[in-house]
Amino acid sequence: MNFRLLTLIFISCTLISACGGSSSSSNHSTPRSGSEVPQTRFAMANGCYALQSVKNDKYLAATTEGSYTSTASSSAIAEAFFLQPATLGKYLLYTKDKLLLTAGSGAVSGEATAADAAIWTITMNSANASFSIASESTTQTMQISDTGDLIAGADSNNAASQFKFTPATTCSSYPEMPTSIRGETYKGNGVDKPIIGFADIHTHMGMSNEMSYAGDVGPSAGGVLYGGPIHRFGVDHALEDCEELHGPNGIRDGNNVISLNPTDTHETIGWPTFVDWPRRDYLTHQVMYYKWVERAYLSGLRLMVNHGTNIAGLCNVGKVLAANPNADCNDMSVAVKQIEYLYDVQDYVDAQSGGPGKGWYRIVSSPQEAREVINDGKMAVVLGVEVAQVFDCGVTILLGGIEQRNCDEAQIDAEIERLWELGVRHVYPFHDINSSLGGAGIFNGDTMNLLNFMDTKSFFNTTTCRAYPDDEPSVRTPGAEMTTGIPGTGNDPITQAFFEISGGITPFYPEGRRCNERTMTDLGEYALRALMQRGMVIDIDHAAYHSKDIMLDLADEVTPKYPLASSHDAHGGLTSDQVVRMLKNGGVVYPYKGNGIKHKEFLAKLKFWRTKAGISDSDQVLGLGYGADANGFGGHPGPRGGDSEPVQYPFTLFSGDDWGPQFEGFKPVTVNMLMIPESGKYWHIDETGMSHYGLVADFVEEVRLEGGKEALDALYNSAEGYVQMWERAYNRNANISAAQ
Repeated sequence: MNFRLLTLIFISCTLISACGGSSSSSNHSTPRSGSEVPQTRFAMANGCYALQSVKNDKYLAATTEGSYTSTASSSAIAEAFFLQPATLGKYLLYTKDKLLLTAGSGAVSGEATAADAAIWTITMNSANASFSIASESTTQTMQISDTGDLIAGADSNNAASQFKFTPATTCSSYPEMPTSIRGETYKGNGVDKPIIGFADIHTHMGMSNEMSYAGDVGPSAGGVLYGGPIHRFGVDHALEDCEELHGPNGIRDGNNVISLNPTDTHETIGWPTFVDWPRRDYLTHQVMYYKWVERAYLSGLRLMVNHGTNIAGLCNVGKVLAANPNADCNDMSVAVKQIEYLYDVQDYVDAQSGGPGKGWYRIVSSPQEAREVINDGKMAVVLGVEVAQVFDCGVTILLGGIEQRNCDEAQIDAEIERLWELGVRHVYPFHDINSSLGGAGIFNGDTMNLLNFMDTKSFFNTTTCRAYPDDEPSVRTPGAEMTTGIPGTGNDPITQAFFEISGGITPFYPEGRRCNERTMTDLGEYALRALMQRGMVIDIDHAAYHSKDIMLDLADEVTPKYPLASSHDAHGGLTSDQVVRMLKNGGVVYPYKGNGIKHKEFLAKLKFWRTKAGISDSDQVLGLGYGADANGFGGHPGPRGGDSEPVQYPFTLFSGDDWGPQFEGFKPVTVNMLMIPESGKYWHIDETGMSHYGLVADFVEEVRLEGGKEALDALYNSAEGYVQMWERAYNRNANISAAQ
């Protein structure tokens, strides 16, 4: 790999790394005990059944040749099929011999390898309570021939193509990730009562090596990230083997360069052994498989903001790494594809749970809907967008500082409306790169600058960061030390990168921390007012430090004052005086997710800011959630280490001295160490830190150990805190009229 490519990869990956219902815990790979005769085409999900032909009343049985025939006189001696949902109404039929019924040319056979021809759409025939079973890929239906053989034939609606599902007990389990949690999670105390549960308000579950259920859309991040939150063939395909993207032994993995070891290798095989990944510091592997998220939900996660995300410059480097030159890298296009994919995720979870609306993962479009979903014991999912060129509002800076803008007011209005119709309710006006809307918050003085040059043809112009109360706690100190490239003086990769990428144009900066001179433009002000008019949640993170002041000024101008959110440590800087203004307006400030120690430390900061703002617990709920930035290439917290009291498995949630009176009446939930039975692979948070999202449940125990009742109360108030902030933003203007 040539130096230029390595340098670009280093630059891009380094920047990314700085960016940022009641449910059973049963493992769905195990057939449901006591499966009942299904009354809908969704009800057989994860059930064990024999198939009875309506034509001859016989049951399907396997032959020695690998085919199937309707010769069994009873379900007890018939083949037993595990019904593994591929999505709503579509199934894999898994045999006792661990084969998949697969459609061929006029035939149905048991195959060991999953293929689209093994996905069957089941439709109910209400006249006789039977079902037809059609191949998704060939459109042929399962039929019984005149000789009793199971065949695939042209679509028909006669008795030969009609079957009944009879409960059976001898199925093989389909591979699936366990949650390792025993017990049922809780429901709410009433839709008009405060929410009990915690919130992750910054994450990226739509990031995947394939952004669709069907496998026909393409990857996120140019293909550099391996793995998906779901897969129509299950966990052994969603988290199978990263070799196709990362190369043999992981030699093309961008994480090798992030770790400053470009010749590093890793074991590419995932399920079920996971020798080398996922890991908290391996940033290019999926960490949000849906069962890992379910484990967090069972522990009390009740609200999650999922952002569609992209940075075009980084994505273009990802295309090179993944050898995927046709990958889509347009910011808005990729973000929208991720948002649409999250609806596929919702359908998939619904399918595992028995039908539309039955799953624990519920996309919501209003705070009232969030309250209803959470009260029903499910997790409310808010859709958001975090891209460098939001609304396709990129900018090119020409000689003399002349701006060539890529959008206007009409385009901004159209894009806001498009996002609203998609269900997006949380928006970042800025992210990492200068745009037509204004300046990005500088938190990295070299690689960020190079990426900004690649995108805008101009390096950052900087200024002295304004004075702020530096004797008070900040979310993040403003600005960054800027790298100056002076020809002939640098032999380090960053300086050389300046020379090569800029074609000899190099920036010069004074010593000390510098802030972005570019603040919010007139188009940026227009966009912010339009977002407020629409009732969107507006995130202040990633805005230039001085732009944050302007955003707060604009928020103060409307009546009532508009709340703003900070969801993951406020890149570019967020100081005490700004936080106080945010809190007075009813905003929320949740940090980048750390371990239990950071939660306790940030809670002390939050209490200081609330006191300075004159806010009591009776004025606003004291809630402290987090932004995990999972799949956002930001990395995850390590073990607490030191003299911290260890997490001991199993541990119990919702019961004990540190669990307050709000948890009275909740059934205890037992959290075991997450272990895969097929391989013995396990994750202990004291050893690995947050290797993937499933360790959020273990993080709750860290919070209890470090901060006790006060820290738990703040964590489990955080979903209520976010929803109250959302209500202050949403319940105004057109949204009030629409509700009426």
